[in-house]
Amino acid sequence: MRYRRARAKGGTYFFTVVTFARRKFLAAALPLSILREAFARTMADRPFEVDAWVIMPDHMHFIWTLPEGDLDFSTRWRLIKARFTNSFRERASVSQDPSRALKSEWQVWQRRYWEHQVRDEADFIRCVEYIHYNPVKHGVAKAPVEWPHSSFHKFVKEGKVHPSWAKGGLMEMEDDTDDYGE
Repeated sequence: MRYRRARAKGGTYFFTVVTFARRKFLAAALPLSILREAFARTMADRPFEVDAWVIMPDHMHFIWTLPEGDLDFSTRWRLIKARFTNSFRERASVSQDPSRALKSEWQVWQRRYWEHQVRDEADFIRCVEYIHYNPVKHGVAKAPVEWPHSSFHKFVKEGKVHPSWAKGGLMEMEDDTDDYGE
């Protein structure tokens, strides 16, 4: 069976990227810093917009919009993952960060990632809500506002969502585990 990816030039995509063997280290200070650097370098080389995001301990979700006429998200992900891995291995060996134990492991990321082409505004809203609710779904926060590693705070600041959105797990979400790559 041939693995096929969605392709639309200048499209908007939802991604799920998972750590190898679901190791829980991404939400620590060192990995977050290195991930920011990997994104910044990649965005400087190959621009794209990040519309929404969440970093969880063992996976991350993003919505990206590619430039008009561009459909190469796979090179961007390859660069981000490689830059992160190389820097993490170097810096974790001299750090006191608890995730430093991963430095000797060959793999940091699952081999592939999951993507979904966002079809329309309603689909975009569903994807953003899924991203922002993810910390509650996985039990690391009681409300999206409690999880610091998310674009939820930017959405609140811009007035797009109220800080109490889905507080106390009140958000009714379909069981869309298969739809969002988890």
